[in-house]
Parts: sequence; C-alpha cells; structure tokens
Amino acid sequence: MKKVFLGLLVFLVNLVSLSAQEVKLNSDGRDQQYVQTILGRSQKIVDGLKLTDESKKQNVLNIIANRYFKLNDIYDKYKAGTDSCNAELYKHHFEFAADLGNYLDESQIEAVKDGLTYGVVPKTYQAHLDMIPSLTDAEKLQILNWLKEAREFAIDAPDSKSKHGWFGKYKGRINNWLSTRGYDLVKEREAWYKRIGK
Repeated sequence: MKKVFLGLLVFLVNLVSLSAQEVKLNSDGRDQQYVQTILGRSQKIVDGLKLTDESKKQNVLNIIANRYFKLNDIYDKYKAGTDSCNAELYKHHFEFAADLGNYLDESQIEAVKDGLTYGVVPKTYQAHLDMIPSLTDAEKLQILNWLKEAREFAIDAPDSKSKHGWFGKYKGRINNWLSTRGYDLVKEREAWYKRIGK
C-alpha cells in the first residue's frame, strides 16, 4: 500500500511539474511588430527579477506577455468601462498572479506587478514616509495597502494614463484620510522640500 501511495505521489508531482514547465506564448494570429513590442516590454520586467534559470525566465516572460495580450483582447472585444468589460477583467484578474506563482515567490510577484505599473507603489509609499516621518506603523500599513489596492486595478487598465488615474484616485483617498487624522499636508510637504533642498 505504501509503495502504491508513493508511486501515486511521484506521479502527481511529475504531472504538476510538467504542467508548470512550459508556458506557450499566445502570439498566433497577432501582428508580429506588436508581439515584439510586448516581448520587449515584458523582457525588461523579467530582467529586473535577475532569474538564473533560463526555463523559468522564458515561462515568466511568456506569462507576462500573455497577460498583455489577454488585456488587449478584452479591451478590443468590449468597450472600456462597460459592465461586460469589467466582468471579463475580473474573471481573468487572479489567474495572472496564480500563473506567476508557479515560478516566482511573493516578493518576485510583487516586483512583476510593480514593473507593470511603473513602480508607483514603492515610489509613492517611500515619498509618504519621507514627507511625514511621524507616521505610525498602522498609518504606514494603511497607506501601503491602499497603494497595493490601486495597483490591482492599474494592472488591468488599458494604458499608462488609466493606470496613473487609478493611483491618482487612491492618492486622493490617502491624502483625505491623513487630513482627517490631523496631518497638515501642505506644511508637511513644505517641510519635506526644505529637508531635501528642493
């Protein structure tokens, strides 16, 4: 019985590793210039991960590129902002991180998400820490969580302007929240600029 169980376990492990081994690039029927543009954009994100395993690199590259293709297909099929478009985006939103999870750890997945959204989360978070040194740990966590929430929407946005638009909304929410907690953001910003000599 032990041997049968062990044999089944080995089979399942091999099956999982085989299914996670090769990610096909979904480039069939697409304009090759567009494909090359997307591959170049995706490659920059992969390069930032500094992966050493060539197979892993290729699979992650294909997952990221396929994500761009999927979003393009959805926006081509539906008008941006419609209920049908939003439902389709939501339907496919979580599969991206899940696919990356076959090859990357959580910090690397975070890096991919930041790569897709111009690094707005770490830059904005650090700016808040620098601007308001008196933030409590709870306030820092709330700011970071809201920025990450904005990033989830930005990942699915069709273009740079829309991606930044999501962050703009959440930055407004953060600023309003900080104001209700007694922070004078104008004074905090002026003091920050003096500290950095701006």
